[in-house]
Amino acid sequence: MWQEDRYNRIRALLSTLQRVSTERIMTDLNVSRETVRRDLLDLEAMGELKRVHGGVIRVDDEAPIAERAQTRIKPKAAIARAALGVIAGAQTLFIDAGTTTTLLAEELASLSNLTVITNSIDVALKMRPVGGADQARNDVILLGGSISDRAAATVGATAVAEIHRYRADLALLSPVGVDHLHGATNYDRADTEVARAMVANARDVAILADFSKIGRGSRISFCGVEQIGTLITNRQAESVDTFPQIKKAIRHIEFA
Repeated sequence: MWQEDRYNRIRALLSTLQRVSTERIMTDLNVSRETVRRDLLDLEAMGELKRVHGGVIRVDDEAPIAERAQTRIKPKAAIARAALGVIAGAQTLFIDAGTTTTLLAEELASLSNLTVITNSIDVALKMRPVGGADQARNDVILLGGSISDRAAATVGATAVAEIHRYRADLALLSPVGVDHLHGATNYDRADTEVARAMVANARDVAILADFSKIGRGSRISFCGVEQIGTLITNRQAESVDTFPQIKKAIRHIEFA
């Protein structure tokens, strides 16, 4: 099979599947692992896909949450700690599902008098009070809805309807990407609907995005750049070509 034919077959697989394993490509194309490796390197260099453990994903998708939880842990943890600086006293918070927001929940668990409304099962568990009565306590509300097939989180019409019952002081959200044109974006439609509802029902919005997400856009916008009150990211974000435009468009940037 000619190289361009292989490229087209790989593109076709990615157009119908969110994620394709190396083994699947080898079987479909009837070629060696080394040939697949070279083709994937070439297509990644052209910006047509992203290699992840065991296969590839489309460039506007993101890896499964269990895999993302093992990447860029230190930058994400730094962002979670920095996010405490935008929380003032006894506030009501919306928090969506993500690896960075799960780390944020670990930080918030040491505080008290917060009301946390979340669709993330991991966030709710991190915030769950344990130990004696003298431990800091917060009110944690886990939204109902359907269980996502992408993460330990609730999504769907029920989750969105429940969000609209509340008014939060601050929404703390972790997107797939942030750019100066479309603001905060996600890949998954169900995740986006939850995040968009949280934005609509919060007085202010803080976006938690490690440096790898800066300047990156995905397929669905849920928070326009003008709606972002604070962007919390790492100093490495300053090296992104479009960061000056992002900095100009967003009211406040907090570096972790």
